[in-house]
Amino acid sequence: MIDGSVRPTGQQYEIRAGQYTAVVTELGAGLRSLRLNDRELVMEFPEDGVPVGGSGQLLIPWPNRIRDGRYTFEGVERELEITEPARDNAIHGLTRREPWTVESRTDSAVTLALSLEPHPGYPFPLELTARYELDESSGLTISVTARNAGEWDAPYGIGSHAYLKVDGGLDGPQGELRVPAGEWLMVDERMIPQCEVPVAGTPYDFREIRALHNVTLDTAYTEIRRDADGNARVTLGRGTEGATMWFGAGLEWVQLFSGDPLEDPYRRSALAVEPMSCPPNAFNDGKGVIVLAPGQSVSHTWGIVAGGA
Repeated sequence: MIDGSVRPTGQQYEIRAGQYTAVVTELGAGLRSLRLNDRELVMEFPEDGVPVGGSGQLLIPWPNRIRDGRYTFEGVERELEITEPARDNAIHGLTRREPWTVESRTDSAVTLALSLEPHPGYPFPLELTARYELDESSGLTISVTARNAGEWDAPYGIGSHAYLKVDGGLDGPQGELRVPAGEWLMVDERMIPQCEVPVAGTPYDFREIRALHNVTLDTAYTEIRRDADGNARVTLGRGTEGATMWFGAGLEWVQLFSGDPLEDPYRRSALAVEPMSCPPNAFNDGKGVIVLAPGQSVSHTWGIVAGGA
């Protein structure tokens, strides 16, 4: 464990299983590192740095953006802090900068907890747990549970902001992507949804694996095809040199971001693969929003494993 007093993301919790290692941060319960042997499977940031491009962060109680930071829930208009000033949106929830506490820890797993207090625009207390567990064959599994600790119904959504990484980056020989999704989300200049569009015949069709070279993505997908085990899989790269993000039931959207605006050495070095329970601006249109009754809980599970298509 590294001294959190000199780390912007607080204490660093390392877990191991077989040849896999991962590091989870106290601040935001984020994923700072995941490796197989010495190979980076996700885009890392330094121990003495902050998450680059949201790398590894959990996005709770909403992923992506809320237009103008305003929404109406059960007849009451709420106003959130604007956290994306350039586009006048509230982005990526409330828990990224909160310190989480360790609830349990073993060599291969760590569970962190957070009591999310009422915030301006989101007066709904939540009890949250995030469990990271490594397995020597199946890699990393992440499970997040939210319980409504308040007295009123609460709107809820979740996302994750890990970046899959392959040698050579997105423009190298392993920069090939497969996304089993039938529709992509057209957005306006503020990244607010306009409509869903079939991927067939568009540059956003990655149902068959193809190169990412010169392809820029900051795009949400849905109509996702799942495998026989009920999980969906987005793969970057091929064979043993690739990496896969899988996600379970209730995560019906995935945002892909090719990192073009990031500064070197991070620019296009990895692909953000962000499973989400709801699309951008969902608190306004209601699409995919989970309504938690008082005392009710919901869980979502996803993971990362070495190996591509």
